[in-house]
Amino acid sequence: MPNAHFEFSMPALGADMDEGELVEWLVKPGDRVNKGDILAVVETTKGAIDIEVFQSGIIHELLVQPGQTIPVGELMARLEGIEEDSVDRGRISPLARRRAGELGIDLEQIKGTGPGSSIVVRDIDEAAGVAVDEPKIAAPVAPESTADARAAMRRGIAAAMSRSKREIPHYYLKHEVDLNEAVSWLESWNSTHGVTERLLPAVLLLKAVALAAAQFPEFNGWYRDQHYQAAESVNVSMAISLRGGGLVAPCLFDVANKDLGALMLEFKDLVKRARKGGLRGSELGMGSITLSSLGDRGVDVLTGIIYPPQVALVGVGSICERPWVQDKELLVRPTLCMTLSADHRVSDGHTGALFLRKINEFLQNPEVLA
Repeated sequence: MPNAHFEFSMPALGADMDEGELVEWLVKPGDRVNKGDILAVVETTKGAIDIEVFQSGIIHELLVQPGQTIPVGELMARLEGIEEDSVDRGRISPLARRRAGELGIDLEQIKGTGPGSSIVVRDIDEAAGVAVDEPKIAAPVAPESTADARAAMRRGIAAAMSRSKREIPHYYLKHEVDLNEAVSWLESWNSTHGVTERLLPAVLLLKAVALAAAQFPEFNGWYRDQHYQAAESVNVSMAISLRGGGLVAPCLFDVANKDLGALMLEFKDLVKRARKGGLRGSELGMGSITLSSLGDRGVDVLTGIIYPPQVALVGVGSICERPWVQDKELLVRPTLCMTLSADHRVSDGHTGALFLRKINEFLQNPEVLA
């Protein structure tokens, strides 16, 4: 039974975004879409972003045209709500659904190979015996120059960070972490696994931060309209530098409930897509806490600025062998400096110290992170 119409508006893809240019619609009126399907490609200062829909429906009306610049929150399309049926239990991209119709392919017989086992065009073509790769999204019109794009991104970042420092009462804590157990465990894991299954220290930090955030909801959520909302899951934003300059902070979803192998694969994929301009809107707009690292640049301490509307950022420096005193004995241990930047409207220094201590406890017992 059809439900009422609902509206699809330009989402906020981060605190440093005010508008975006519609590059391409991937759907047309009459198309049926599922929650999570990509409807459009939008060009922002961060590159071309895939925009998803968060409710299943039928496209009723497209209200903007490719080439238009659209402010955040402006209406882009109207859809007619529908109830999901057995075919829609697995996600199917609109392009794949259209391709299946053209080739007469029964979607019930298709096993998806896309993200989250979704069905993509490649799966349809393989089922039909068509040796054609999935169509590529048309490249967006480039800005006037690479320098112009970098300058626009820097202006966006500057505006967002200025607002953060102006509006958020930051407090900062620092904790030195002994990583001897974590590094030893990591070396043991990597020695018994193939190259493709080996782990980086970053995924241990991701999991430790996520597990601690799940126990301290004061640091995992969003402050909007004078109200704090704790997130239901821990979606960790990762600050990723771009080769052309600037940075983005897409998130990995539900990090606390994933094993390290899955996180490693997702982490590598996220970095790759961030640097090629292949991110999804949800990855930029649903992070609930940020982990930022400059350790690979040789930085000892990173004290970050909170990425609004989030309320906490964990910064980590480089892992180096340093003097360490334990039981009155002077040792040499691999350590790193971990900092917390947090919003004083939601938490205080006492709770922040307990949060950092909990992260440290997980890193001292790396086997529980696996």
